[in-house]
Amino acid sequence: MSKKVLKSMLFLLIVIAGVFIFLETYTPPLSENHGKVDARLYLGNSEEQPLIVGFGGSEGGNAWDSDYWKTTRDQFLSKGYAFLAVGYFGGKGTPDNLDRISLNAIHHAILEAAKNPKIDKQKIAVIGGSKGGELALNLASHFDDIDAVVAMSASHVSFPSITWTSNTSSWTLNNEELPYVPAPYAVIPAITSGNHLEAYNIMLKNTVAEKKALIPVEKINGSVLLLSATNDEAWPSKQMSDKVMERLKNEKFKHHFEHIVLNGGHTEPAKHFDNIFEFLEKHFKSKQ
Repeated sequence: MSKKVLKSMLFLLIVIAGVFIFLETYTPPLSENHGKVDARLYLGNSEEQPLIVGFGGSEGGNAWDSDYWKTTRDQFLSKGYAFLAVGYFGGKGTPDNLDRISLNAIHHAILEAAKNPKIDKQKIAVIGGSKGGELALNLASHFDDIDAVVAMSASHVSFPSITWTSNTSSWTLNNEELPYVPAPYAVIPAITSGNHLEAYNIMLKNTVAEKKALIPVEKINGSVLLLSATNDEAWPSKQMSDKVMERLKNEKFKHHFEHIVLNGGHTEPAKHFDNIFEFLEKHFKSKQ
């Protein structure tokens, strides 16, 4: 082998080593909008309206404030609820990425909305799908003034930020990152091929990290409804929701909790708001 080839190989190895060192040590800076949320309150005509707080998923923006969800929002209003649509990244005045999102900031926005004289601040429920479900479960687990949770196609753990490095948590509490299941280099082939389900399955093989990143759902101060689908192509929400149910059962959770499994893919639960309205009427709105 010639000296020229050896030098080229050595240079390549140095470059590769440099890339790995960079990826292991670099932490992206926090967004200039860190700690800011986009909250839009919708009110009905009645007094003492229970408040529903809605979160979108990894699509970003304020999903529940969009025309797409207007029909469902109006259903909530017609049933006597107020609705707070919350955008927490990827929208005007919010962080660009789903990266170290402040649970405290979101909770503060909820309490500010609950000051409205038409709202019953003693009845607050959160609802979210996918990453929004992960957020809803985390939020209710850490703030005891949330009285019910609806999580669609959600997770049982916190996962990394959605950034090009994925080496920070999705969430912070009191300015500290919540523990998360990291994304090893082994997920790169699955991610680049678009097989997100396989990527998450690979991540969850790290059972030590999984245990540390468990959402403490047993601390939720109210009823819990999970909806998942049998053929979720985005991540294993059915299996993860089963683990939430198992944890609540093992911890002798004192509130009502249930898991509805539907036939379909990742977005299937969003087609079954009849189940959600029934749950809220029985275990939230009428709760004394």
